[in-house]
Amino acid sequence: MSQAMTIARPYARAAFAIARDDGQFAAWSDALAFAARVAADPQAAALLGHPALSHDDAVALVAPDGAGDKLAGFLALLAENGRLAALPEIAGLYEELRAEAEHVVLAKVTSASALPEAEVEQIRAALKRRFGREVQVETAIDERLIGGAVIAAGDVVIDGSLKGKLARLQSALTH
Repeated sequence: MSQAMTIARPYARAAFAIARDDGQFAAWSDALAFAARVAADPQAAALLGHPALSHDDAVALVAPDGAGDKLAGFLALLAENGRLAALPEIAGLYEELRAEAEHVVLAKVTSASALPEAEVEQIRAALKRRFGREVQVETAIDERLIGGAVIAAGDVVIDGSLKGKLARLQSALTH
């Protein structure tokens, strides 16, 4: 387990608890995603790490417009503890907790080229049958796969890529 994930876990749980208690899962998702994108930006990251930047200015930099008091307080806590750089991991772990609470499976479909929406819907339906839960699909493109797709949903990874098939064939031939 990476150190960043270990650091992020208690913060993600705290954010999740606040969002759950306030019934604000979606608002916190959006706000944390925004803050994570800012914190992950190389220029912003350099600024956030600068010792001359005050905690209030750091919070103002990563907070979305209209951030509520609880979110601002959460971000201020991260700033005071020097943990704003962990926002991408915090946001990712928060989304996992939210998906579990809402009985949703998060799936990432990586393909060699853009998939038609009908194909994405077929994958979503198949995963829904397999897991017995709603499925949220995120798509990505990785041309190195050559063809096909890799589907990652929870602990399950289905490698239907041409690159994966070639690797398995090579392994079988060398053993």
